[in-house]
Amino acid sequence: MAQMSPAGLWKTIDDDTKAAKSLVRITDNAGVYSGTIEKLLDPGTKLDAVCDKCTDDRKDKPLVGLTILRHLKQSADDKTVWDGGDIVDPNNGKVYRTRLKPVDGGKKLEVRGYLGPFYRTQVWIRVE
Repeated sequence: MAQMSPAGLWKTIDDDTKAAKSLVRITDNAGVYSGTIEKLLDPGTKLDAVCDKCTDDRKDKPLVGLTILRHLKQSADDKTVWDGGDIVDPNNGKVYRTRLKPVDGGKKLEVRGYLGPFYRTQVWIRVE
């Protein structure tokens, strides 16, 4: 049975094409979770691509190795949710408040990004 923690290796899925985009490794460092792109799976993405649309410290950093999830902690109100951090979308450089929720016995991860009252949810698939 998969673990009910967001820590691990996850396959990200493109919202539009439903194709696998990348592998993101989420790590736990003393209760603070972050996620880094480990591998690009989309054949249309150059291996040396950088986050040219990022506007913070991630600007022009290579996508492989880029920390896209930062500062997430297990919610005090709901132990099935990790929130309080943010996620960057390398395609547009926008940073969203985010929430992670392992589902389906920990085999999948709901990744929800918020911009004001609006949000979008992706489902990532656990690889390991």
